[in-house]
Amino acid sequence: MQPSILILDCGATNVRACLVASTGRIIATHSLPNETIPDPFYPGGLIWDIDDIWKKLATCSRKVCESASDTEITGVTVTTFGVDSAAMTKDGTLGYPVISWQCSRTESIEKNIHQYFDPEWLYKETGLQSYHFNTIHKLIWLCENRPDVIKEMDYYVMMPSMILQRLSGEFVTDTTMAGTSMLTSLRSRSFSSEILRTLGLQSSAFPQLTEPGTIIGRVTDRAADSLGIRAGTAVIVAGHDTQFAILASGASVNQPVLSSGTWEILMVRAQADALSLPARNSGVTIELDVQPGLVNPGVQWVASGVLEWISRLYYPDLAGNSSRYLTMAGEASALPAGSHGVTLVPELFPGGFSGKPGSMKGFTHETTRAHVYRAGLEALCYYLAYALDKLQRVGGSAARDMICVGGGSKNLLWNQIRADVLGIPVKTLDMKETTALGAALVAFTGLGIYSNIEEAFHAIKGTYAIFEPGEDSLRYREMCAAYIDEVFS
Repeated sequence: MQPSILILDCGATNVRACLVASTGRIIATHSLPNETIPDPFYPGGLIWDIDDIWKKLATCSRKVCESASDTEITGVTVTTFGVDSAAMTKDGTLGYPVISWQCSRTESIEKNIHQYFDPEWLYKETGLQSYHFNTIHKLIWLCENRPDVIKEMDYYVMMPSMILQRLSGEFVTDTTMAGTSMLTSLRSRSFSSEILRTLGLQSSAFPQLTEPGTIIGRVTDRAADSLGIRAGTAVIVAGHDTQFAILASGASVNQPVLSSGTWEILMVRAQADALSLPARNSGVTIELDVQPGLVNPGVQWVASGVLEWISRLYYPDLAGNSSRYLTMAGEASALPAGSHGVTLVPELFPGGFSGKPGSMKGFTHETTRAHVYRAGLEALCYYLAYALDKLQRVGGSAARDMICVGGGSKNLLWNQIRADVLGIPVKTLDMKETTALGAALVAFTGLGIYSNIEEAFHAIKGTYAIFEPGEDSLRYREMCAAYIDEVFS
């Protein structure tokens, strides 16, 4: 039977189980919705119910295993969203519920972080921009508000660690997830002794740091019964979903990857020792890559979330229509580059990437909804060009092309505008479930089925669709330069 990996993928919107063959083929996948619940201990707070998440993952696992009975599951691994964490005892009991990144209780902590650390120093130490949902702010909140929880905990753990512990009984912290916490040293790829000392903690408060691809144990009888798999199956470390989506793209060092969804995250796999660390106000975040020695400088902004807003406001007649984006793109394709002078600043929330409030200008009595939609696509591509320039300065290299993954990579018009604005080819990967695929690549390598990540990726034989800069490229690049001068100055 063909060997396969079971991926337990906990996302903020859905949890899923995905069975991936050693050829990269998605054998089966099943998902259920995920959502936060009110915190019973903090009015207005939002938490994750880890018991409910585990039950949903177990249901999804049984579904995919039932549909693939002729497959040999040789390993299981876990990938989740970043930053969320909790205090836990050695028997797996939570000292306090998992505070969600969507909870606002830590906003005041983030605003007053200077009471603990110099913000400039903290950025240089960790490489992370300061957001209220960073792990460090949740930890400080517990220290200030529930010191009893900190005193009684055995470990402070990240989200994948909780699921790995239920699988194997073992506690570990993977480096990619630790790299989202604002508790690690960018240069040492480990927890920062200076940060922990300031918070009154020892490194022993965290499970052992472990690299992705490491086999940490075996599936227990209890977990096997829940998941519908064989007890004794190898449990392999994966980690933060963004890093594994980048890995599955096949990106080489210094090749930018755009993960396009509700948010767009532009990242580069860069040599850690070649970085030129930017200023804290640059908007650049630097996370730890799957592979030691590499880091992922990145910039993010709301993207498809803007297009969804445009869709709700200007295309209500297409609500619920599965082909609405094809219709929107079709209408916008009939317009020329520049949308007849209509331009947007696509900021839905205060303090966005540009620092400017959202706005639209250049409309006339002849402006249609298609103008607004195309102007939205163009503005997001100008954001992309600005972000790419930032990352090229940080990494000290020039991009020859860019890989695009995620839901936004399916929009052909958007891809062409990206290529025209950037003036380089844009490559989209013909693969689904890139996060699960990246986790599987690491797991197969950890099991020895492939000798390294590169061999594993080439065995999968992913194919790219390539969008070359077209006849509108020169005009778009001129418009982009003017837009950046106006919006980002």
